Amino acid sequence: MSTSANDAGPFVPEKADLAGLREAAAGCRGCALYEDATQTVFGDGGAGARLVMVGEQPGDQEDRKGEPFVGPAGRLLDRALEEAGIERGDAYLTNAVKHFKFTRREGKRRIHQKPGVTEMAACRPWLVAELRLIGPDVIVALGATAGRALLGSAFRVTKQRGVPLPCPPYDRLGTAAEGDEANGRIVATVHPSSVLRSDDRDAAYAGLLSDLKVAAGLLGRP
Repeated sequence: MSTSANDAGPFVPEKADLAGLREAAAGCRGCALYEDATQTVFGDGGAGARLVMVGEQPGDQEDRKGEPFVGPAGRLLDRALEEAGIERGDAYLTNAVKHFKFTRREGKRRIHQKPGVTEMAACRPWLVAELRLIGPDVIVALGATAGRALLGSAFRVTKQRGVPLPCPPYDRLGTAAEGDEANGRIVATVHPSSVLRSDDRDAAYAGLLSDLKVAAGLLGRP
């Protein structure tokens, strides 16, 4: 039986470091997704990261291993980061939603399901806590779901990708009015998993790489 109230806020400890947040997130019951997922998949990286990359949610392999971006999409992202001149170790990787949402097919096969607005809102306190601790110069939104989690429902990755956008105040992520601004910029791009699904992977990858180079430029990388 679910004990969630669709709000992770009560599970987020005050004055915790990233290790403390990660430990607390393991017991999060802020939405019903925890019931079927193997475990919480929290962010990975250091508090000194100048770049935070926000994806949608963990996938099947991430859910099993407990780490973000360790499946095929993560390996493609590693390649793109390297080509863009960004060390993965210099970035903090996380997701807008920390539990894997899926449906089962053919018995045991788990098929990704897009998280809903309620689940994104429920999990937002974890993302806010991560960003407050890190205070990145640049946030990369990987895909439409991450973009909407950061910039609100009007965000469209097809129209706003690759363009530096002002980051809303962290406590107004996803709901901030136009013109609100915190330190740092957001650069949106496609999720690397969409590159793997594309009919023209070379073109899709080139677009991802181009957007990541914009983020690299904001960090002062050539």
